[in-house]
Amino acid sequence: MTSSPRRLDLVLRAGLVALAALLAGLVACQETSAPTSSSEADWAMVDETALGAMQRRQVERAEAARSALFGELMGTLMPLLQGGDTAGAIEVCKDRAPAIAAEVSARQELRIGRTSWKLRNPANAPPAWATPLLEGRPESPRFAAGPDGTLGATFPILVAEPCLRCHGQAESLAPTVRAALDDLYPDDRATGFAAGDLRGWFWVEVPAEDPQRSDD
Repeated sequence: MTSSPRRLDLVLRAGLVALAALLAGLVACQETSAPTSSSEADWAMVDETALGAMQRRQVERAEAARSALFGELMGTLMPLLQGGDTAGAIEVCKDRAPAIAAEVSARQELRIGRTSWKLRNPANAPPAWATPLLEGRPESPRFAAGPDGTLGATFPILVAEPCLRCHGQAESLAPTVRAALDDLYPDDRATGFAAGDLRGWFWVEVPAEDPQRSDD
């Protein structure tokens, strides 16, 4: 089966994000603000080919926010990772990631988070609108339209080899990493992955544009 150039581009970018993002358990360590009050029934899935002009701009904003969050998290974590202190990076991720996510959300005027079916932090359960998009564990972006023009987007995160420091087989984790996870996340479910596996998803909610600025 062949894939469209846009799908390949998005999946490749998601894989690049995963290379660094999962090194310190970013998918599962971040806590985000409470999901919106809209119920699952208020949202409708939208095929990428059916996105309108405004929705495509919303997708661009979602992708930009994902990149910004990744960049700022890695700027904080890379000194520890380069020094081999993966256990320390897990602690930094737990303490600093929520603030960084809140800063990106406020600056870009949207909401962003990450989720998985194998959570490290239970607070990272997906918002209601994202649940149908994640059925079947998709490895390509999916989209949903909210009742007020908000666009929801989910982007896959794939496991790269370095991610296995925190998300590989439990028995293969370094003792210091295992101890940090046991201390910070006693109910951790986010291990047992292999390189190339789907790890989880970024989710982003982008509000509708001001009607005066929309060209739909």
